[in-house]
Amino acid sequence: MRMKASRNLLLCLCSMLALGFLYYSSGRISLRGWGYKSLYDKQGFLLKLDGSLPLELVYKYGNLSEGACKPGFAAAKMTAIYPNMSCKTCIIVGNGGILANKSLGQKIDEFDVVVRLNEAPVKGFEKDVGSKTTMRITYPEGAIQKPEHYETHSLFVLSAFKAQDFKWLRHMVFNQRLRSTDGFWKSVARNVPRGPSDMRILNPYFIQTASFKLIGLPHNNGQMGRGNIPTLGAVAITMALYNCDEVAVAGFGYNMSTPRAPLHYYEKIRMSAMKESWTHNISKEKEFLVKLVKAGVIQDWTNGICGAGC
Repeated sequence: MRMKASRNLLLCLCSMLALGFLYYSSGRISLRGWGYKSLYDKQGFLLKLDGSLPLELVYKYGNLSEGACKPGFAAAKMTAIYPNMSCKTCIIVGNGGILANKSLGQKIDEFDVVVRLNEAPVKGFEKDVGSKTTMRITYPEGAIQKPEHYETHSLFVLSAFKAQDFKWLRHMVFNQRLRSTDGFWKSVARNVPRGPSDMRILNPYFIQTASFKLIGLPHNNGQMGRGNIPTLGAVAITMALYNCDEVAVAGFGYNMSTPRAPLHYYEKIRMSAMKESWTHNISKEKEFLVKLVKAGVIQDWTNGICGAGC
């Protein structure tokens, strides 16, 4: 009887220990109850808000003249007191033929935000360009024209360059029939398979900043037209520089010394078909992108912007 009682007691203790372990493992037992003291409050802010900046930033801001604007100061301070802020990585996937046979698809999909441009397809090219699309930036003439070619989930972002573009978007949002295509320089999409909640308008500030502040295109008395419209790729990169912590690009750059090379990764048009555009200033844009790559502001995964020169 005594041995049976001891055995039952032992089984009871083992069961209690097992249940206690499972309860603890499930996260139901607070670590605070075991003497653990968190450094953070419920929102993830440091309990001790000293806001100390890294030494390199202290040196950077300390050498600015009194009253001068401190670039990135608020963000740096916020990170100092809220270290749980997420770091957002973005990649702009261009349409260049240089993407072909690079097998970068898996690496591209690892980015938090994957931005694609115009009608560049994904299906059938996943090995080289990935399968993830966070947002697709386009204008009416560049939008995918066959609804079945759109990704299942992504934001449709309009980069408007003219008043007619906004009128076009209104028809797309309300699923209205587009009766006229006057004002467009080529055929446009007549249906975008996205609900209003999945549509956005790119802030025109990024177009203006890319054109006049970063690339240095002529202002032309405020008229966008000959030689002062940035490419969509340059606009997308500018947007990413303002919204992402790390920015990379792939599929950018034209190598005119290889006229037989494919212009785009998804079609057979050759590089020789590329001509100097009257709307864009390709040489000025290249200077801008080369500076970004050389300074390490962006990473060029396909090395098409400046090749071996960076």
